Formats: sequence, structure tokens, C-alpha cells
Amino acid sequence: MAIDVRPASVLEDVRALLGPKSPGANVCWCLSYRIPSRLDKELRGPARGEYVAELCRTGVPIGVLAYDGEEPVGWAAVAPRADTSFARNRKIPHVDNLPVWSLWCIRVRPGHRRKGLSHALIAGAVALARDRGAPAIEAYPLDNGDARVDQTMAYPGLRKNFERAGFTHAADTTSVLSGHPRVLMRLDLR
Repeated sequence: MAIDVRPASVLEDVRALLGPKSPGANVCWCLSYRIPSRLDKELRGPARGEYVAELCRTGVPIGVLAYDGEEPVGWAAVAPRADTSFARNRKIPHVDNLPVWSLWCIRVRPGHRRKGLSHALIAGAVALARDRGAPAIEAYPLDNGDARVDQTMAYPGLRKNFERAGFTHAADTTSVLSGHPRVLMRLDLR
């Protein structure tokens, strides 16, 4: 499998990874950390997809997509931390005042898992942040050790995958997801 990771700006490809199976269904669209909490609660059903469509129209990538040929098979959300709810999150600390980027969601389509896609997506998100001038990139993965993680709750990624990508532990958090603590992992891009 030859994987190509590209900036995510084509709505149809983003929809293939994040959109609902039924047009009226209420799914995340990976907006929960991207937009203010109040707006996140207000946007329901198709309005969430319309919001993502508008983001795609701006031409600024909203993350990265992994492709197997021309089929989108993986997603990673990445953006400046200042543009996300992590800027105000009390459970995820700020290490310093650098204008870091955040990588908060990794998703691989069923049938394509366990093929190294999460590693390619992390590398693609790092490359996008670096290309956009980020001095560092952070992630907030689960610190699950050897414990199994429910696939639906593994979206922040796993600590060991970020360690393999060169990220280091920068801080503990008070955030817990699916029974696992989350840690702040960081990679200097300078």
C-alpha cells in the first residue's frame, strides 16, 4: 500500500472520513475542539457539515488526509492551538507562550487499520505545521501503557505512537478519556 498524506481541503474527501452515513445524522465532523463550546453545541446535523464546507472553501487546510491511491483512508486534525478550544482548556496545560499547533484527532477507516497509517498521519500533520511556520506541535494522546483502547475512543492517538514520531512528554494533564489519562506530548519544529 502506497500512502500519500496531503493537506485536507477537498470537502468530499473530508466527508468520506468524518461525515455521517445518513445526511441528517449528528456527527462530530472533528469540530468539537476546533470551535468554541457554545457553537459546538449549537451546530446540529447538516449544519456541522456546512460549517466544515465553509472551512474547506477558505483554502486553509483543516488537517491532513491519508490516501491509498485516490481513496481517502485516514484523517488527522491539526491547527494552531490558539484557534482551538485547547487555548482555553483547563485540563490541558500550556507549557509556554509559543504559538504551537495542536494535533488532536487521528482516524483511520476500518479495513485500513494496523498498516502504519496513524504514523503517516502524524508525520503529515507535523509537516503541515512546519510548513505553516509552527515553532512546535503538541498532541494530547492517551497514556494507555499496554492496555487496550476502544477504537472509538482512541481518536487522540496513543502515547507510544507519538514517541515513535519523536514527540516527548512535556506535561501531565488532568484530562482522562475512556479511563486513560491523557498526556501532553510535544515536538520542537525549529
